[in-house]
Amino acid sequence: MDVEKVFHMTGGVGETSYSRNSSLQKKASDMVKHITLESVEEVYLATKPKSIGIADLGCSSGPNTLSNIKDILDKLEGTSRNTFQQSPLEFRVFFNDLPTNDFNAIFQALPEFHQWLKQKRNDHENVGTSNIYVAAYPGSFYGRLFPDRCLHFIYSSYSLHWLSRIPPGLYDEQGNSLNKNSIYISEDSASEVCKAYFDQFQEDFSLFLRSRSEELVSGGKMVLILLGRESFNHVDRGNAFLWKILYRALTNLISKGQVKKEMLDSYEVHFYAPCKEEIEEAARENGCFEVERLEMFEIEKTIPKGMSYGTIVAMTVRSIQESMVAHHFGEAIIEELFNEYGRLVDEEMTKEEIRPITSLLVLRKP
Repeated sequence: MDVEKVFHMTGGVGETSYSRNSSLQKKASDMVKHITLESVEEVYLATKPKSIGIADLGCSSGPNTLSNIKDILDKLEGTSRNTFQQSPLEFRVFFNDLPTNDFNAIFQALPEFHQWLKQKRNDHENVGTSNIYVAAYPGSFYGRLFPDRCLHFIYSSYSLHWLSRIPPGLYDEQGNSLNKNSIYISEDSASEVCKAYFDQFQEDFSLFLRSRSEELVSGGKMVLILLGRESFNHVDRGNAFLWKILYRALTNLISKGQVKKEMLDSYEVHFYAPCKEEIEEAARENGCFEVERLEMFEIEKTIPKGMSYGTIVAMTVRSIQESMVAHHFGEAIIEELFNEYGRLVDEEMTKEEIRPITSLLVLRKP
């Protein structure tokens, strides 16, 4: 499967869209927003640019995309007013995701974004109008995207746990899966499966860091938010467990004749949740950046009235995985699959808490 051509968040603003089902990601970014804003301000004060380049990698679409940029621009304009900046600060904002991403939704929201910005500026006396240039950069961030040293700050939220491809090490010489009882890493997975996923993560993350090192100015920073795990153990009730539940939901559809077992046996996810030690090791071996901060945290579970946690998780996962599942199994199973998935998540929550872990990484280019 060509991940770059198939994988995308569900576009639009419908009930199953990523735009409507990304509240968990929003909570995570809000929890560490003070670190993001502190980091970008430090870059601005250290480099003193007249024109600052900011990139959101894996931006997707929906309210979260422009919300993050709003916060960053608001912070920098406030800082520039109170420091050395004599002329309005120029912003170059680049939104990146795979070519199949719904970039139209981002650009359709820009008039409202500019109206918000104008209103904010009207609240301050004697404020010049900063120039803001917005562009989309479709393509995989596993490789070069931008010219040399044109960026000052890079932000990426809930993107780097997606691998560039299904790890080739998951298949034998005949092309048969070595992981037939799982779609990710589970207690049933052979050691070769864990190694295949880890090797692919190392390869991708190293390429990501090398590419960004060429694109950032000296003193530039990255704030990266991605799913992770607490220890070297993959078999816990965290992010890996949510994939185990999706596998169970697909298995239940086999008994109903809606999914063929051989199709499930050949399905794997292009995902890896690294632990803290793996992230540190990869960054150290790469050598392009200094690790300023690395933290692991959980998102607080707040459930809207009339909904269950399982429903929220199922809608979130559907908005992310629907393109891949539909491509492999067909669109006919989507509705029942994610209804079953939500039911199983709720069932598991009555037994023991599911605790997905998120990682925050702040890197600085020397």
